[in-house]
Amino acid sequence: MKSSRMLTILLLLETRGRMTATELAEELEVSVRTVYRDVEALHTAGVPLYGDAGHRGGYRLLAGHRSRLTGLYAREAEALVLAGLPGAAEELGLGAHFADAQLKLRAALPAPLREHVDRLRARFHIDAPGWYAEDDDTRFLPQVAEAVRAGRVLAVRYRRWKEPTDVDRRLAPYGLVLKAGRWYLVAGPGPRTYRVDRILGLTVTDEEADVPAGFDLAAHWRACQEDFHARLHQGEAVVRISPRGAARLTGAAARALAENGVPEPDGWTRATLPVETPDHAHATLLALGTDVEVLAPPALRDRIAATARALADRYG
Repeated sequence: MKSSRMLTILLLLETRGRMTATELAEELEVSVRTVYRDVEALHTAGVPLYGDAGHRGGYRLLAGHRSRLTGLYAREAEALVLAGLPGAAEELGLGAHFADAQLKLRAALPAPLREHVDRLRARFHIDAPGWYAEDDDTRFLPQVAEAVRAGRVLAVRYRRWKEPTDVDRRLAPYGLVLKAGRWYLVAGPGPRTYRVDRILGLTVTDEEADVPAGFDLAAHWRACQEDFHARLHQGEAVVRISPRGAARLTGAAARALAENGVPEPDGWTRATLPVETPDHAHATLLALGTDVEVLAPPALRDRIAATARALADRYG
């Protein structure tokens, strides 16, 4: 798109000052010859663009010139809306549009504010996923995002946890959610939630998706989270825990310890902690080793004791 490329050249020169043809070509990912042609076209259009020869040469605009051509295209505006989501624009296939939107936004700022924004950009970086999170296979994310934007039904092959694992579904996309570095599709009927990385194949159909009037994606997601946490911790365990063990607790267990923990004379703390399934409670508390003693329920205490005896026998 020549017109878009010429506008980008203009905005680059406004925001960065003097640039050589080679620098412009690298920025635009085109040949130097293409830059020459675009610059000539800008000259013909009356843009006060000048080229200086020599070692310190390059193209520049007449001092004080501002194009005021900073209007955002639709996709650029979409990308800018996603600016607060780490890597979201790139993953959704809007990386180039996001770069163009940033360039236009920067060009619209007065010089002092532009310099301030540049300093902030150099000092802050957001990387949301955890250290041990593996990269999800989100190859179908751009197509899913396009279906969400266009309001089109998706025909998908999806891998779930229970048998049969691989199933075919027709989904009416209501929205996309990025949670802790992982993408989720909220879709009807239901609505239900689907992990994008578990989509094995898809086709964007011509059928219009019927999204319920007044559906609020953010409110729906908050309700899902509340329901998830309500179902997550359905049991309790009474424990004694050392200061070192307490420091290793996280999430709901750490909050419960802070709220209802009772210090004991030996420096340990007695508390009632929320637990998930018996298997999860067994594995989690056993991982604390000698820094925790389970007092109740009796079945959990007995199971951990049996595991400890088995380990002693194995290593004895």
